[in-house]
Amino acid sequence: MAGTGIGRPSICPTLLYADAKAAIRQLTEAFGFTELAVYESEDGSVVHAELAQGDGVVMLGSKGTGSRFDEAMRDAGPSGAYVVVDDVDAHHRRAVEHGAEILMPPADQDYGSRDYMARDLEGNVWSFGTYAPGTGT
Repeated sequence: MAGTGIGRPSICPTLLYADAKAAIRQLTEAFGFTELAVYESEDGSVVHAELAQGDGVVMLGSKGTGSRFDEAMRDAGPSGAYVVVDDVDAHHRRAVEHGAEILMPPADQDYGSRDYMARDLEGNVWSFGTYAPGTGT
């Protein structure tokens, strides 16, 4: 099955931003993602970027490129993504230090996780917590 090898996630959230460079800065600085790849067009817009957090990857790019994906996402609303982190409180402190908008401070959940929620610069909601969903395989 594709994407199931070591170091290859099988699901990657994909987001478009009006200012993809600012999004990359916030995701790496405030939320601790690691930049894997950034490809820019001649005009400097981000055609494609890949950022990692743990064993997951998010792909992103600039709005307005005219690609098929850009056209399909034109009227889409903000998206949400859940990211598993080891130390929710330390992760939250880092996000606060970098000015991230916090929607919910760290809290213990009834299902055993500790989570917090933040909004990025363009309205996407990011949840960070200790719950790691399993696939049952």
